[in-house]
Amino acid sequence: MRIGILTLPLHTNYGGILQAYALQTVLERMGHEVVLIDQDRDVHSTAFRQSLRLGKYLAKKCLLRKNATYYDPKKVNRERKEREQFTRAFINKYIHTCIVRDLTTDVPDNLETIVVGSDQVWRRRYFTCMFHCGIENAFLKFAEDRAVKRVAYAASFGTDDWEYTEEETAACARLLTKFDAVSVREASAVGLCKTRLGYNDARHVLDPTMLLEKEDYIGLVNQANTPKSPGNLMCYVLDHNAEKQQLIERIARERNLTPFYTNSQIDNTLLPNSERIQPPLEQWLRGFMDAEFVVTDSFHACVFSIICGKPFVVVGNKERGMTRFQSLLKMFSLEQNLISSIEEYTPGCSYQIHENARKQLEKFKDRSLAFLKESLA
Repeated sequence: MRIGILTLPLHTNYGGILQAYALQTVLERMGHEVVLIDQDRDVHSTAFRQSLRLGKYLAKKCLLRKNATYYDPKKVNRERKEREQFTRAFINKYIHTCIVRDLTTDVPDNLETIVVGSDQVWRRRYFTCMFHCGIENAFLKFAEDRAVKRVAYAASFGTDDWEYTEEETAACARLLTKFDAVSVREASAVGLCKTRLGYNDARHVLDPTMLLEKEDYIGLVNQANTPKSPGNLMCYVLDHNAEKQQLIERIARERNLTPFYTNSQIDNTLLPNSERIQPPLEQWLRGFMDAEFVVTDSFHACVFSIICGKPFVVVGNKERGMTRFQSLLKMFSLEQNLISSIEEYTPGCSYQIHENARKQLEKFKDRSLAFLKESLA
């Protein structure tokens, strides 16, 4: 069967890339032909529009003597590609992408099934911003008249706050009735499907990354000849601040560990572009292999800590969505690993991945794989 995967566009987000890779891999191992529908991220501009920009820039700077910044699409594209060079190399090597400029018109019509998910593909402010179209298209409005099987696998709203307008809610509820099978990544999303979209049969499943074995990821690291990490306290922090730095220093001191960081400050526009380049994804994976402890505020860093059996503590990231952390950790009885401030960190706690969590992972993996197989039969 020829399957298209619709998730959020791939860029420098390690977890976003790996969940797409994992779902593609699982589907291919089931015998399917798989492509991932990805957004063309280049800024495109006609000569006419660029001439207008240049004219406005010169008018402000030379005639009105005002401060002005010239927007150069070629420079924007070049710098973005420089920041993404290593993660894009992984995507190009391992993920079969179908690049579209317009999701509503450019998706190939030879797909037999479209799988929506995973990651926060149903989070309105992420999807609409990244695909430049309405949230209804995350529920396959663009394929509404096509004779395709529709499956949602581990789709996530990312938050318990309802972000859709009344009109969007009604449209998405109608589109969801056309799906052959629906599963979501958070337990709370099962309730949102019922109460907000009127869909009563959503299933709770694992993030795709947890469907693969630890050895699958070790294989990626080995293929890239990835060097050993420069420490044993892995720090993967998306939103760095003074309190999180204090936590890292405290854990390093109390546990006699050496911190190392696995991501750049890619969103810090005050830094030179050369200092914002995201390190190779394989180096991030190697970090979990070398770590004796992990400090993070990332959902997927929690996931890979569990997969690799590494003790960790996660500082809840309210802006990016707390329900994701709460649902994941409750599945594995690891709620104590989630803190909201440095005061909640307990020095005497091991924060280990206990044996029951490993058993739960295998049980949920069997259920999740069974859902996929049944949905695509």
